Amino acid sequence: MISLIRTVFTMIVTGIATLLLGGLVIIADLIGVPHHKGGMYDKIPRFWCRLILWAAGTKVYAHGVEQYQGKGPFVFTSNHVSLFDIPALQAALPQHYFLAKTELFDIPIFGKGIRAVGTIPIERNNRKAAFGAYTVASDRIRNGSSVVVFPEGTRGLSYDIRPFKKGPFVLAAEAGVPIVPCIVHGTMERLPKKSLRARPGRVDVHLLDAIPTTGYTYEQRDELATIVHDRMDAAMRSLYPNP
Repeated sequence: MISLIRTVFTMIVTGIATLLLGGLVIIADLIGVPHHKGGMYDKIPRFWCRLILWAAGTKVYAHGVEQYQGKGPFVFTSNHVSLFDIPALQAALPQHYFLAKTELFDIPIFGKGIRAVGTIPIERNNRKAAFGAYTVASDRIRNGSSVVVFPEGTRGLSYDIRPFKKGPFVLAAEAGVPIVPCIVHGTMERLPKKSLRARPGRVDVHLLDAIPTTGYTYEQRDELATIVHDRMDAAMRSLYPNP
């Protein structure tokens, strides 16, 4: 019963926050408020996500963030097991943009809101269109902005690090910026895949040591993906050895 009440409360807060804050960034974008680091398009999504996490009774603990504050740009790669991965990363990481599946942009208000703050749409099932999204992301990186990608693609059902898609590593190699592997743990217990029932508790976000991409080419994308995958897999097994 308590879990159900928490879930309903989270849904109400999410709806109100999306309506008000999403509407605010949409209006700001329409009237031409510019994007810049530390501006409203950075602060409002963080506040938006922290409200949702607060409503769900979820507290995020960030580890290793300090070494990346005020630096970059980077390509942050994260595992993906829950819808709560996104607000957890949004709350923990330095200024960044997300790549998100195109279906999210069709949600009323929310879709226009995430577009207004700079989220980049990606068609996961259309390889040509997906690489077009990576081109947009590459331009953002060249302008000094970091991006967040989920190289596994869709959400998984366990914390095991699954095989990676190659696009994010083509992006990082072409942009010549370091990859920062991230481990998110606890979100699956808070809001598992195929469930809308929120459960309060702890979420940990770990930023691992950066992996340089200087010298890597398109032909070496598999090698780069393997290095990042192995780093994340080893960290997950070391930090959370019990299934």
